[in-house]
Amino acid sequence: MTKSDNGKARTMRIAQEPEADELLGRSPLAALVGMLLDQQVPMEWAFTGPFTLARRMGSDDLDAREIAAYDPDAFTELFTTKPALHRYPGSMAKRVQQLCQYLVDEYDGRPEAVWSDAATGAELLKRLNALPGFGTQKAQIFLALLGKQFDVRPTGWREAAGAYGDEGSHRSVADITGPESLAEVRAFKQRAKAAARAGRSV
Repeated sequence: MTKSDNGKARTMRIAQEPEADELLGRSPLAALVGMLLDQQVPMEWAFTGPFTLARRMGSDDLDAREIAAYDPDAFTELFTTKPALHRYPGSMAKRVQQLCQYLVDEYDGRPEAVWSDAATGAELLKRLNALPGFGTQKAQIFLALLGKQFDVRPTGWREAAGAYGDEGSHRSVADITGPESLAEVRAFKQRAKAAARAGRSV
């Protein structure tokens, strides 16, 4: 997932913080955890979380087996220590452990195995949707992120991702490649919220 054709790690601009983005570009689990945390907090905060978590665990990456086996109370403390990793640190700590336990049980602790051999976009969407904490919308956004920024493109991936897979769109984190696109995505989200309040669609 994280390597381009020349073998170098991907360059990400989601967290808007170089070290956090560097981790997202090379760590499949960091990208998944960032997506999981992307709920009711600014996108930059959510996707900086994996880097902060790894640092608090004394590592330069995240490991699904280690997180799944971590004492739940101690793991929650990693989230609640100020600055907290999320607006709802306790519940999100639990969700991250649930996600990692699922990856251990179903994919031998290898998050990239979720998408590495998916034959179609529909199959990949089904796998992502089965992840703890991933509903249909989150699964579609992450599928779009994989396709647009990591070249994970099984047949029909754009269709499976729905509107989030549209080329040239600025709907979600999948479309963030720098400050300008971040601002465009944020503006779209604000328009979508306003439209929802008015009973319209965007």
